[in-house]
Amino acid sequence: MLKTTLLDGVTPATFDKQITGNLLLESVSPDEVRAEKMIIGVRNGDGDIYRLIGATKMNSYVNAVEELEDMELVDELADVEETREGCDAIFGEA
Repeated sequence: MLKTTLLDGVTPATFDKQITGNLLLESVSPDEVRAEKMIIGVRNGDGDIYRLIGATKMNSYVNAVEELEDMELVDELADVEETREGCDAIFGEA
C-alpha cells in the first residue's frame, strides 16, 4: 500500500477525490511519507504541491504513476533524471 499525506495549509486540487478513489492510500504523517524510497508530489491548480505519495517498492511506484497518467495528469519530471522539491515525480494538470 502507498502512503500519503496532505500538506498543511495547501489547498487540495479539484481532482483529489479521484486520486484517493483510484489509488490504495494509507494516510500517515508527512515524515512517514518522506521516509519512503520513492516520492510522488501532486500539484493543485495554483501550482503548489499539496499531496505527497510514498512508495517502498518500484512496482508500487510504477503502478501509482500509471494510474495518475490514466487520470490524464502529467509528470513534469518525466524527462528529468534528478529529483525536484524532494520528489521523484510531480503530477498536475497539463
